[in-house]
Amino acid sequence: MTLGSATDPLHQRIVPGAPGDPLAGVVRWQPAKSIWWSALLLTWAVLGTLHFSWDAVLLFLGLTSLVLCLGHSLGMHRKLIHDSYACPRWLERLLVYLGTLVGLGGPFTMMRTHDFRDWAQRQPACHDYFAHRRDLLTDFWWQLHCDLALNCPPVYRYPAALTESAFYRTLERTAMLQQLPLAMLLLALGGWGWVAWGVAARVTVSIFGHWLIGYFAHNQGYRDWHVAGAAVQGHNVRYCGLVTFGECWHNNHHAFPGSARLGLYPGQADPGWLVLRALRRIGLVGRLREPADLPPRAELLSLSGRAGGGPHAVTAPG
Repeated sequence: MTLGSATDPLHQRIVPGAPGDPLAGVVRWQPAKSIWWSALLLTWAVLGTLHFSWDAVLLFLGLTSLVLCLGHSLGMHRKLIHDSYACPRWLERLLVYLGTLVGLGGPFTMMRTHDFRDWAQRQPACHDYFAHRRDLLTDFWWQLHCDLALNCPPVYRYPAALTESAFYRTLERTAMLQQLPLAMLLLALGGWGWVAWGVAARVTVSIFGHWLIGYFAHNQGYRDWHVAGAAVQGHNVRYCGLVTFGECWHNNHHAFPGSARLGLYPGQADPGWLVLRALRRIGLVGRLREPADLPPRAELLSLSGRAGGGPHAVTAPG
């Protein structure tokens, strides 16, 4: 069984029919999460300044682009969580490993965090933590330094392909430590400046950017689609397609979560989709799913009359 396959769909990981309240809970400071990001920020500020060089900045730009595109977007999100395309096991594991290097967490953490948020946002009401509904500074503190402890969390079940994999279990246990081999390599090749910019700066900016795009993608931007009955709607964040590798087209993603293509319309740059198409041309990926390949959703309404929904598209009244 592949991760998130048709026999084990994403919504089945939140056990259907089991009790769960997405509204009642307490936001608490999470020391490991808070100290992790703060320590990396401080390391970047000190070592990145003392050992500044333009080659270190170029390294930061290159590594950040590689890890966010191949690791976070293609590996963790489009493959591990949504299984929106097929690829050999070695390639899947390489991409998920790169996704762990982003610094947000290992495969178990990323899947569970994503699924809890996705489940909560689809309910008629959910906690402000899930909705990014508070002001910018409050949400920054909550998302980068705290966790939400629900009074009645849903029953969650990881797919067997994840729990039975020694590779993924090890990657989860050592997620933060995975920065060390890369740091040692960069230290040997370029000194402390490369470590500061290639590890500390990259992880700091990636975590901060992931939160910032998520905040705006749930609060501001245009929408072509509406998910009826959902407490939270996704928004498309203009002008960020290139720097997010397509992840900013969040209204599209809320409408068609199983689609490997996130930028659906002209002007919606989706570099991740271009990489997948290139990998398909050389035979490394297949079964690239697009909106028309997904099952119909009765709750999905078109707000703009745009194409792309296939049999799903139902024009919202008014």
